[in-house]
Amino acid sequence: MEDDLASEDDILLCSEKQFHDAAKRNDTKKMEELIKKGVDPKAKNKVDRKPLHWAAGAGSEDAMKFLLQHDTDVDEQDSYGMNPLLLASWFGHLKVLQILVSCGAKLNCENKDGLSMLHCAAQRGHVHILEFIMEDLEGIQLDHSNKSGKTALHLAAEQGQLEVVDFLIGMGCRHGLKDKDENTAMHLAAKHGHSDVLHKLTEMGLDVDDRNIDGLTPLHFAADGGHSLCVRLLIESDCNINALTNKNRNALHFVAERGWDREAGLLIEAGINIDAVDNQNTSPLHLSVSHNHTEVARTLIAAGCDLDITDNRQQTALHIAAENGSQDLAEMMLISGVNLNLTDKQGKSCVEVASRANHVALVDMIIKADRFYKWEKDQVSVDPDWCLCRPLSFKQDRSSETQHIRSVLWGLSSRRLCRGEWRLLAQHWSFTDAHIRAIEHQWTGMKSYKEHGHRMLLIWLHGVVTAGDNPVKGLYEGLVEIQRTDLAESVRQKANADTSSPKKCSTM
Repeated sequence: MEDDLASEDDILLCSEKQFHDAAKRNDTKKMEELIKKGVDPKAKNKVDRKPLHWAAGAGSEDAMKFLLQHDTDVDEQDSYGMNPLLLASWFGHLKVLQILVSCGAKLNCENKDGLSMLHCAAQRGHVHILEFIMEDLEGIQLDHSNKSGKTALHLAAEQGQLEVVDFLIGMGCRHGLKDKDENTAMHLAAKHGHSDVLHKLTEMGLDVDDRNIDGLTPLHFAADGGHSLCVRLLIESDCNINALTNKNRNALHFVAERGWDREAGLLIEAGINIDAVDNQNTSPLHLSVSHNHTEVARTLIAAGCDLDITDNRQQTALHIAAENGSQDLAEMMLISGVNLNLTDKQGKSCVEVASRANHVALVDMIIKADRFYKWEKDQVSVDPDWCLCRPLSFKQDRSSETQHIRSVLWGLSSRRLCRGEWRLLAQHWSFTDAHIRAIEHQWTGMKSYKEHGHRMLLIWLHGVVTAGDNPVKGLYEGLVEIQRTDLAESVRQKANADTSSPKKCSTM
């Protein structure tokens, strides 16, 4: 009979592959038929797995008994270090495991990762296997660790195997042992979000503030993974909410970096330090802005975080938003009120960072905010109880109420104002030199001044509308001031042509 290779990427012959498949299916009749044709019952595939391995992994009892008549090497490992005993434990096949033990299989064998049959059963949640191992076998160490330093309890906690955790604790395992990274079982349960296991471990009195090799507590892991139930459970267990890692990060740094807004709310409600800075002088707000996590940033700002903290580059969170062109994040900070005079290590303010990155809309937003802050300060100095009673926004105005006047401003900037005249208007309306430079940084060609003028006029309009002043009157007076009286009357007539506007300029 012609017997080619089973496939191009295998080393088994077709008949040998059939024998392996029969061992998986528990088909002893087919196996016996193939042996009579001369098939080697010990033939291995490319990962050194033989029929005995497949029978153990599949729980094929009859096939296992049949194979043991032809292959007595029950401890032979495949390329992963798995032998039949470990495979039976991994897949939870008690009868096969008992057969192998009765045939003299080595009980303390391990695979290449140092996993024993106890580890395999614990990791996979096979309590009935564990009961057999611990009650019927001798010489099994309950707290034996694998090459990563993990015991069966570590592995069960890591995989969320609550029933196994209960069993191991009942058998008297040591609860507080640490793996090579100094993680306890509680660390691993929190890291993977297994709240039921975590609850069990807290009931056993494990230290909820135990630190691993990097200084992380279970709370840091739960926060990093966005596991709200674990975060809540640890808070209710009186963990140190402000515990710091070796890099001086608290749990809020982790949720801010990941964007977990629900967990951020839980931590803030529990009283965590919202302005803590790590080794890079980075606050949670810096991280939320850097990673564009708008909702976390909103939560932090609503909680009253310090918007003016500077990191090791002397950048505020607004500098980062300006650098990245993040308009939504920038507006939240601008509305809350930030110090726009702070400069980074290169001596750049936020508006200069935004203009250098060519984030035109963001430049205009920052200038609007700067002008608003100065106007607001004047209002408060006159009336200490003054407050703006309408929603504030620094984004581009698209409202129907200002559509006509915006159209007039576009026509003025694109067709009527000469080169340099927009700057004269800007100076008359108290734009600073820094504002003008930031606007001029944009380059759209030899007629860039038209775009610059249009942007300046819209920024000015924002301030006028916010203050509740008459934009037509202000525009008329500005044009007169720069000695463009020829435009003033024409613009006044065009602006007043909007019959829906409640504010008109009649006689100056």
